[in-house]
Amino acid sequence: QVQLVESGGGLVQAGGSLRLSCAASRSIFSINIMGWYRQAPGKQRELVADITRSGSTNYADSVKGRFTISRDNAKNTVYLQMNSLKPEDTAVYYCNSNPPGARTSWGQGTQVTVSS
Repeated sequence: QVQLVESGGGLVQAGGSLRLSCAASRSIFSINIMGWYRQAPGKQRELVADITRSGSTNYADSVKGRFTISRDNAKNTVYLQMNSLKPEDTAVYYCNSNPPGARTSWGQGTQVTVSS
């Protein structure tokens, strides 16, 4: 099973940027689609962005044009570059396969807080 560890979150003012990293314990090459998810208290988890093994990407409408997902299969790492952050982006961010399944486990997530 692939373990995932998210990092890079923090407190930032609206309009700022953060780069999140997701480090996998083993190769992610065999996982076709990796994604970033987020969840705020009282809200359901939502898929923010995902990326295929070959680099094709999809984004939620709420982040399109502001966030960029990437993956480095050689480094077993997935990234999320977040620009022009808004208070509504505040959430705990997780990475996992899309859809989540038996090959990966949820990490602890990383908190992103955007102040107005």
